[in-house]
This record gives sequence, structure tokens and C-alpha cells, in this order.
Amino acid sequence: MNVYSNKQRWKRLLLAVASVIVVATLWYSNDMARRIREEEQNKVRVWSEAIVKRSELVRYTQQLFKELSGEERQKADRLADAYRLINDPPRGMDLTFVTDYVWSNRTIPVLIYDENDRLLYDLNVPQTTDRDSLKFAMLAHNEPIVFEDVGHTVYWNESVRFSELKEVMQDLINSFISETVINSASVPVVMTDSMRTAVLRYQRVDSATVADPVRLQRLLRDMSNGNEPIAVDLPEAGRHYIYFADSVVLTQLRYYPLVQLVLIAVFLLVAYLIFSSFRRAEQDQVWVGMAKETAHQLGTPLSSLMAWVGLLEEDGVRKDYLSEMNRDILRLNTVVDRFSKIGSKPILKEHNISEAIQSTVNYMRPRVSKHVEMTFETEHPEARTYLSPPLFSWVLENLIRNAVDAMDGKGRIELRVVQTPENIQVTISDSGKGIPKNLRKEVFAPGYTTKSRGWGLGLSLCKRIIEEYHGGKISVESKSTFLITL
Repeated sequence: MNVYSNKQRWKRLLLAVASVIVVATLWYSNDMARRIREEEQNKVRVWSEAIVKRSELVRYTQQLFKELSGEERQKADRLADAYRLINDPPRGMDLTFVTDYVWSNRTIPVLIYDENDRLLYDLNVPQTTDRDSLKFAMLAHNEPIVFEDVGHTVYWNESVRFSELKEVMQDLINSFISETVINSASVPVVMTDSMRTAVLRYQRVDSATVADPVRLQRLLRDMSNGNEPIAVDLPEAGRHYIYFADSVVLTQLRYYPLVQLVLIAVFLLVAYLIFSSFRRAEQDQVWVGMAKETAHQLGTPLSSLMAWVGLLEEDGVRKDYLSEMNRDILRLNTVVDRFSKIGSKPILKEHNISEAIQSTVNYMRPRVSKHVEMTFETEHPEARTYLSPPLFSWVLENLIRNAVDAMDGKGRIELRVVQTPENIQVTISDSGKGIPKNLRKEVFAPGYTTKSRGWGLGLSLCKRIIEEYHGGKISVESKSTFLITL
């Protein structure tokens, strides 16, 4: 038990150290991820505040634009009124001031055509502008003024400054939307319309997700669960919503420790299996070598004993003495045969298993305490299976001796054979104190023993003989019953 206990203590110590390493690694990684997330959230908070401030600036600029556009519209309307006065002046009105007002116009574009639709004059129109296209645009926005007495037609439109302001305002809105998304850095961002269905801009988000409405709504829901979306009101475009999530780096950092531990665990498991197979192969070689050397060493004195028995028989020693000696010599031959078979694949032949068990029981009865009752029962006396009788008998002897020790030399041992359509089951039960449930798997481990002077190899050898050599299975079926399945 000491060797096994020491191994168990070392296993528990290594498990405790590994647990401390795992816990420390996870704690440090989670703490680092938490600090990075806080720093990232602070950056996102500053970024979102800047978005709100810039949207307010855009709204303020739009308000100024509306006021200025109103003033420019009034100028255009007054210029149109001036042309109308010139076209149809009230009786006795001096048109000098009106004419000066018309010619002092420096902002409102004007095109004047004759009765043949030929351009006579243009005012405040850039040289690169196509006049015909501009005329149709003016016609679409404002009713032209016709001077019937001379056949001239005046086309006019909003002021140049007003048009430029509209372009600047639209550029400002587009720039705001673009920079809002671009300035999000590594954070995934999605900007939607007021209905939260149409995506205007996005960054660091899979395009396939954006194109699929179901996946998009799922993404927006996940983003809103992590961070409250930012509402932004833009001129003429209405309300927009900006969704954002944690960066990809932060998300990967959260799962990195788990992935790392899994990879380390897989590596250690593979390494353990490799080294365990090497160690087991080495142990097998030592085991086989010791067994064969034991068989070899026993061979010489056994031959000598056989010779001495022959001499004693010639000297007329009592035959009952010699018979017992011959039985022990035969038993020693069986032991040598068993040890010689360790390490080599035994030749299994079909045998009557009840006869093999009965033979072992008959051998063990006179060799155990008289206070131990040993019985063997079977409902299938003709059951046959493939066995190596010397090795199978060795297993039964080990189990019977362990049962006798567990009962302190007093009690009852029962052996039973049951045949099913799938297999043959052999049970060995005793009336001893039995094996606790938590130790039923450990009893087969090399080195495990409850005896102060034991080596803990008997049950380990039984397991090897049954499972590796016979292809069966041995287990502790109940508190004091072993089950062999062949």
C-alpha cells in the first residue's frame, strides 16, 4: 500500500500545482482583459461623446444655413420683383433705382434670352457652366419673367452662394458619417437608419452579415446588449443609430487563455501517453525478464528434486510421502510453466471451463485454512471457452488467496459459472469485509496492497492475464465479489 499511497500523494500534489497554475493563468488573463476593456470603453466613450458634439455642430450649421438660405431667397424674390417692375412699371414710376438694383446683383444667376431663344446676357454664371442645362434647371425651380414689348425672357435661380452652401452642407454630412465610422478604429461599428433596418456605413463587420436581415438583426441585438447604441440626428437625413461592440482583439484575448490551456492540456496528454507507453514497455520488459529468469532459476533445483525423489523411491521411502513430494514437484513445474509464459502470447485452446475451475478448487482446498469452506457451482457443466489453463488457474489461485486473507482464514468462498449467449461469467465471492466502492478500480493498480508485506502485484497480474492474454474482463462486481467475463 505504501508505494501506491506515495504515488497517489504525488498525483494529488501535481494536480494541486496544475490547478494553481490554471487558476493563476485565467485570473491574470481575465484581469488583463478587464483592464483593456475598461481602457477601450473609455476610448469609445470619448469617441461617442465626440460624435454627439459633432452632430450638434452639424445641426447648428444647418440652422445657420437655413437662416442664410432664407435671406438669399428673399434677395432672389426681390430681384424677380424688380424685373417684373421693369417689365410692367406702374404709371409715373421712376425705374432708375430698380434698374440700378438689377445691375448691382452679384450673387443671383440670371440668363436673358431674346424672342429667338438666343442668349443675350448672363449674370453671375461661371464660365464653365453649361447655359442650356442651367436654363432648364432655372425653369424647373422658378417661373421665368417675359418682356413682351421687346420679346426678352429672364431666367433666374437661387443665389450662387446658396447653392455652394448646399454642397458644403452635404459634404459636411457625408464627412461626418464617414469619419464617425473610420474613427472607430478597431471597434466594430454599424450605422443604421431610424428604423434600424438599413445599414448606411459599417466597419470591421462581415459583409455577409450586413446583407442578411436576420443575421443583421442578431448582430445589432448582440451589440446593443453590450453597449447602448448612440442616437445621432442629422439635417434632412433624420435620426441615425450607431451600434458598436468590443474590438476583435479584446474578444480573442478573452478566449485566448482557454485555448492556450486546452492546447497545453492536449500536448501534455499526448506527451503523457507517449512516455507512459515507453515506461510501460520498459516495465513489461523488466517484468518479462524477471519472470523468465525466475523460471530459469527454478528449473535447476526442480530437476535436482526430481532426481532426489527417484533416489528416495529406490531406497524404499514410504510411497505416500513420495506421492506428496511428486505433487509439489508437479506444482512447481506448473509455476515454472506459468512464469515462462509471461511476455509471450499464450496459445489458447478450447477447454471445459468447469473442469479447469474444479481442478484449481481441488488443489487449493487442502492448502487453505480448515475454517474456510470452498464451494463451486455451475448450471452449465459443459460450457467451453478458449483458455490457457495454467494462466487461468493462476488467476483463480490469486483471487482465492486474497479472499482467504480478507476473511482472516475463516469464512466461505463461492465460485460460480454462468453461461449467456454472449459470454461466460465466473464469479468468486467471499464472506469477508469486502472492498470499499471507492477502491474497486484501484485494486488492480500495480503496487496497491493492504498487506504490510505485500508487493501489490497479484491483482495486477490477474488483470493482465484475463484482459491481455484471454481478451476478457475482470472487475469488482460487488463489495466482496470478483467477476471474470470470457
